[in-house]
Amino acid sequence: MKSVLAAARGDSPCDLLIRGGRIANVLSMEYEASDIAIKDGIIAGVGTGYEGREVVDASGAVLMPGMIDGHIHIESTMLAPAAFAAAVVPLGTTTVMSDPHEIANTCGLPGIEFMKRESMRTPLDVFLGAPSCVPASGFETPREEIDAYRIMDCYDRGLCAHLAEMMNFPGVISGDESVWAKITGARGMVRTGHAPGVRGKDLCAYLISGCDSDHEIDFAEEALEKLRRGMWIMMREGTAEHSLTNLLPIILEDEARFARCMVVSDDITAGNILSEGHMDHKVRTMIGAGIRPLIAAAMVTANPAAYFRLWDRGAIAPGRIADIVMVPSLEECRAIKVWKRGILAAEDGSALFGTFAPMATDLPATGTIDPPPDKSSFLVPVQPGRDIRVIVALEGRVVTEQMTAEPLVQDGFVVSDCERDILKVVVTEKNRGSARTAVGFVRGFGLKRGALASSVAHDAHNYIAVGTDDESIWTAMKYLAENRGGMVVSDGDRIVSSLSLPIGGLMSNMNPTALSDAIQRMSRAAADLGAVMPQPFMNMSFLSLSVIPELKLTDQGYVNAAEGRLLELFV
Repeated sequence: MKSVLAAARGDSPCDLLIRGGRIANVLSMEYEASDIAIKDGIIAGVGTGYEGREVVDASGAVLMPGMIDGHIHIESTMLAPAAFAAAVVPLGTTTVMSDPHEIANTCGLPGIEFMKRESMRTPLDVFLGAPSCVPASGFETPREEIDAYRIMDCYDRGLCAHLAEMMNFPGVISGDESVWAKITGARGMVRTGHAPGVRGKDLCAYLISGCDSDHEIDFAEEALEKLRRGMWIMMREGTAEHSLTNLLPIILEDEARFARCMVVSDDITAGNILSEGHMDHKVRTMIGAGIRPLIAAAMVTANPAAYFRLWDRGAIAPGRIADIVMVPSLEECRAIKVWKRGILAAEDGSALFGTFAPMATDLPATGTIDPPPDKSSFLVPVQPGRDIRVIVALEGRVVTEQMTAEPLVQDGFVVSDCERDILKVVVTEKNRGSARTAVGFVRGFGLKRGALASSVAHDAHNYIAVGTDDESIWTAMKYLAENRGGMVVSDGDRIVSSLSLPIGGLMSNMNPTALSDAIQRMSRAAADLGAVMPQPFMNMSFLSLSVIPELKLTDQGYVNAAEGRLLELFV
């Protein structure tokens, strides 16, 4: 840092001088007309009278800190790290806090190593969280368990910088020894939380763990209670989960509350990033909802930096990393130029750095099954006089509801009922190759024929399919088994549309535009079969997430997260 001193004093010219703009000062919460002097990738000075070897005129523009996504799963974009960086850096995102538990479930520790290795080859700063819940619960089957010793190894080797979302809230509250070993093993690091619907005494018990943030909040009343009890509120705005506008009223009522709030993505698709944006879109959304622009800016810069103790970023101030975004205004918040550590990384929406696809020989190995499960494993013999439990999928929500229904029976077996939109859902274990299969039923997809299947099924990412008939389901599952994962739409014995996901069964080697086009093609193919949800594959992927209420299906059967137990199909 001493090399920056002379430039800070004005005794020698800086490398870059950004002159004439208005700084969005998220420390004093005001606009400031000042120049920014940058030396060796560090902000050396803010003020006037500086000289630079390179001078950029920012007159008429606003300069804001590089934006930070406080919670995201890069794997959920289905983009490899370099392609993800190429998509978000031009939008003004310069740092992300990524939880690699998706690839850790399918590939174990080599998956985490892959994400670290690939992320370091991009200008985007990616801080990985140590996956705290692999498996997410005892009702899921990952490739291998990431226990407390392996988590501590991730810290010791520099792979991970914080404890990623502690999803096993029943284990935290009850004092489960294996869960608490992971918590205490964090050794003073930031511990991020995950506590959907946890309130009252249970919330107090959860907070004893030090897991003091939550992105699983849908309603303002819950957010306010958690804020009062000491939690940082992560307002989530992803592709299928939209809680931001529901939670903003707590700030609109009293804007002082913004100080412990930030906005995050969690799960977002490449298409969503290309069509709407990333953190820039969240800023525009907040301002459009009535949030003061500087507060909106702070919630994607200074606040996540403070929570994660990233004291070297999050504001435009001397000594901070020169991650700077030039925008026409905070209200418009569309990046004109993006500097990463003082180097121009993107301009007018285009990345100025190279992207690459990982080599096939460098990809972590994932599990598979061979051959695909026999169609007989999809059969559900009727139990006369008994109803069936049905998962109710909710558009735009990661949570589900449940209902009971009289089954439709053919030849002694329960089958999909397209008239009532009660479709068969199948999960087959592939991470360890057992092909163990569980069958349930789901409402909300609207298919009239065919099936959808994917190897993206949070969090264990076994194979999942929703379909109207067993032949279509088997055809889709056969494709997944033969291709080591992917996404597929089938109709009877015919593959209608498919997408390869060679990286852990989760990510593509495509660039963002090509991948977005492919996913849109998949969604259109699903719609042609009757699917009513705009993002059917995203919604299907959450049907196996056992740590989210109310009813889910894993390879072990129906799971109720709140009750922490398996449930029978028939009632």
